[in-house]
Amino acid sequence: MAKNLIQSFESGRVYSKQQKNVLIVYAHHEPKSFNGALLRKAVETLEADGHSVEVSDLYAMHFDPVCGRTDIVGSLREEGFFKYQMETKSAWENGTLSDDIKVEMEKLKRADLVIFQFPLYWFTVPAILKGWIDRVYVMGFAYGMGKLYSDGPLKGKRGMLSFTTGGPGAAYCDAGMNGDMNVLLWPLQNGMLRFVGFDVLAPQIYYAPAHVSDDDRKQWLDDWGKRLNNIFEEPSLKFVDFSNFTNTKLSDKYVEGESSKQYAPTIGQNLGKLFSPTGMLKP
Repeated sequence: MAKNLIQSFESGRVYSKQQKNVLIVYAHHEPKSFNGALLRKAVETLEADGHSVEVSDLYAMHFDPVCGRTDIVGSLREEGFFKYQMETKSAWENGTLSDDIKVEMEKLKRADLVIFQFPLYWFTVPAILKGWIDRVYVMGFAYGMGKLYSDGPLKGKRGMLSFTTGGPGAAYCDAGMNGDMNVLLWPLQNGMLRFVGFDVLAPQIYYAPAHVSDDDRKQWLDDWGKRLNNIFEEPSLKFVDFSNFTNTKLSDKYVEGESSKQYAPTIGQNLGKLFSPTGMLKP
């Protein structure tokens, strides 16, 4: 960051924004891919703005996505029956998690913003990225004990998805053969991000980059850089606050307050209504 700061003064550019820590969790095999270009653009742009950027390049790291007994160093709480959630929670409390999990946890703790960069595989994240979530989001550290959603342990941090698709945008509309992108994103943005407390930013989606021109891809990269220049000033997506649920369901008072509204509160809590026109794509 010091090098970037010196360069900023030499170029006549003085930072007026508070500097932040950014973690990019990157899941793609090929550095020359468009996902790789998006990663490099993000690092270049954020560092030029003086932010500190860490990258977890999961394939390059040979990150093990499989949860198992080796995630705990030493003895277990219960040797006779292996319950992964409780064993890793205990290991986190006792400092006996495997080193690869500890390293990723520390990155996550430092981060003000986490960007997940990946190609969409089978309507979700690649297995190696799902494995990162499975292993790093340890009970007690990222969720649990009544700490969920807007009260989750990672509250105050920003999180977002940046990804590519194989199919064109038309395939992901409300009449498209792959279905409405809003619906596809609900389990990812609500389940993978909001569940642990993130303020979720609108996703950055690139539809079928392999089938557009070089000029289009260059424009997409420029637009991504411009968005990142102001990423910490963006409003987040709307979710129902955790306080509005009673015994895991929306309270009668909240439901009554929504009764006269045309659109559902969210994609998930739709109350049998039309989805919001922005849903999981815009604040």
